[in-house]
Amino acid sequence: MALNINLNESFRKPQSVFWIEIEKINPNPMQPRSEFNEERLADLAESIRQYGVLQPLVVTRKETEVPDGIRVEYELIAGERRLRASKIAGLFQVPVIIRDDSDDKIKLELAIIENLQREDLNPLERAIAFKKLIDSFNLKHHEVGHLVGKSRVFVTNTLRILNLPEEIQKGLNEGIISEGHTRPLLMLSDRREDQTRLFQEIIKKKLNVREAEGISRRIAVERARRKDNLPDHETRILEEKLSENLGTRVQIERDGEKRKIQIEFFSDEELQAFLGKVMNVKREADSFYDEFENQDELDEAGVPTESKQPEGEDDLINNFTV
Repeated sequence: MALNINLNESFRKPQSVFWIEIEKINPNPMQPRSEFNEERLADLAESIRQYGVLQPLVVTRKETEVPDGIRVEYELIAGERRLRASKIAGLFQVPVIIRDDSDDKIKLELAIIENLQREDLNPLERAIAFKKLIDSFNLKHHEVGHLVGKSRVFVTNTLRILNLPEEIQKGLNEGIISEGHTRPLLMLSDRREDQTRLFQEIIKKKLNVREAEGISRRIAVERARRKDNLPDHETRILEEKLSENLGTRVQIERDGEKRKIQIEFFSDEELQAFLGKVMNVKREADSFYDEFENQDELDEAGVPTESKQPEGEDDLINNFTV
């Protein structure tokens, strides 16, 4: 379905402004916004108390027959934040422009584009709004871009946000991560475990976009290893254990019979904390061995006979360099 109205021209037409009771204005069921910042609403409400509503809301008129006559109500098309803030400010009436459009698709179009043009939507809401436009009007990406004044690439990249897992979408919607963080996360769409791990690292370590992109690229390089150089099952288990215990990403590479451990640090403080742990372990080990003054209690490898490690996956710690 092709769009048959020009939103910009529609809003530019001279139209009368009416004062309508707030209680008669119902929310737009097609409203694409789902989150409203309470602090910003409070600031807007304070501004409205001082200066009033400077820009009229846009509504449609709905008349319903009732036993004692005709009941008149209005449905909001544009101005959700102003309506909410006006209620907080305690206003009885607000200025509105009444439009004749009653078709749900037109309401959806106006609500979405009004929000997009004013940049009132967060990244996730914007992606959902683009998808609604595409699904409702059978539009191409470049047509959506033309409507909202954005490039086709911008529209396509925004829609990719909807491919992220629900947990990551929620983090974006709540502002835990930024829209920029979604780029490196989307690079790992075919590796969900790595994607989730990177998402958690971004939050835990407060990684900026550049740091997150660096990790994502390194994972991509690791993925491009030749198949015969891929870590075996036991090595991957050890990587996971070390990553969990150290609280950072650990990668183990083979070099003949030896192994090389790569440990990532994102600040000097993290490196110093790690070195402190290593030194503590060394001191504890030295103290432990000092208790065995009788060399008969040690085997040829210098390990107490009662605490000798069983053979198995822990043998992988031999011949490692960091």
